[in-house]
Amino acid sequence: MSEQLHFDLPVRAALGRDDFFVSPANAVALGMVESWPAWAGNKLILSGPTGAGKTHLVHVWAALSGARIIAAPDLPQEAIPSLARGPVAVEDVPAIAGNPAAQTALFHLHNLTLAEGHGLLFTGAGEPGRWGLTLPDLVSRLQGTTVAALEQPDDMLLMAVMAKQFADRQLVPSADTIPYLLRHMDRSFAEATRLVAALDAQSLRDKRPITRALARQLIGTG
Repeated sequence: MSEQLHFDLPVRAALGRDDFFVSPANAVALGMVESWPAWAGNKLILSGPTGAGKTHLVHVWAALSGARIIAAPDLPQEAIPSLARGPVAVEDVPAIAGNPAAQTALFHLHNLTLAEGHGLLFTGAGEPGRWGLTLPDLVSRLQGTTVAALEQPDDMLLMAVMAKQFADRQLVPSADTIPYLLRHMDRSFAEATRLVAALDAQSLRDKRPITRALARQLIGTG
């Protein structure tokens, strides 16, 4: 039997439309992203749990619209006029909850981008009303924005997410590994991501292929 070699390779996420697995948990959000530029007010919020595919959908929209993508904490005031010349996606808006300057910058980007006639896409984990933002003008603008919610995963979506994450890491688990994980894991995107990363690390450390036996050793169950 040939031994599966495991190299510490970089993770390259596949973020094209064809790489996005559609299920009842995300079909509505995908449809709303693809309905651009018919968004109400020319803007949309993608809301959902960590790992649900918000970043993937941002890249799908950027490919459709030519949008630039920036993380909310990385938005400098001086970059706003340049960004507002085209569609913009701002990721991880809740990360600026404790940063008044960043909230002010996002408020100005919101107003200028829309005034220029371009689309805006925002993302954040959980419901926008719980993002912890404190700038009243920004909060009111987001309250007036349509929300596309990604739901907690069903079994088929969880399996697809883990298969994609293994592929992004250039790993090929045995055929029974993912079904085994699905039976014994907490049902969340975050846990799927954690398990794939942990199996990658353990496989590399032990110089063993990724199999059901390795997954059982990691999880510690029968």
